Amino acid sequence: MLSLGPAKKVTIHLNEDSTASHDFLHKEIVLFLLDQGVSGATMIRPAAGFGTHHRLHQTSDRGAGGEHLPVRIEFIEAQEKVDDLLPSLYLLVTDGLIEVQDTTILKIASRAERS
Repeated sequence: MLSLGPAKKVTIHLNEDSTASHDFLHKEIVLFLLDQGVSGATMIRPAAGFGTHHRLHQTSDRGAGGEHLPVRIEFIEAQEKVDDLLPSLYLLVTDGLIEVQDTTILKIASRAERS
């Protein structure tokens, strides 16, 4: 469980179409984080982006999905939890980039779940 104070923000940059052993890589990573008890994670699908090859990938103006679009997965956790997760994340991420930043948790608020 997260607590107020210092923490780490982990961002994983991937391509939407990167595959893994059982499914798309971004799906496997989100399920891995859920299974490992991460407090929460967000997957963001930008409309456009480019990587090291400097080729622009973007969604089509006609509403059809683009190819090779970027995906970003972010989560915030305590340093110890991040240290435990990184070796497995290194193995999972076969095509992409992992970054870690220092951050500070100032407030944690959640509404009670409704029945």
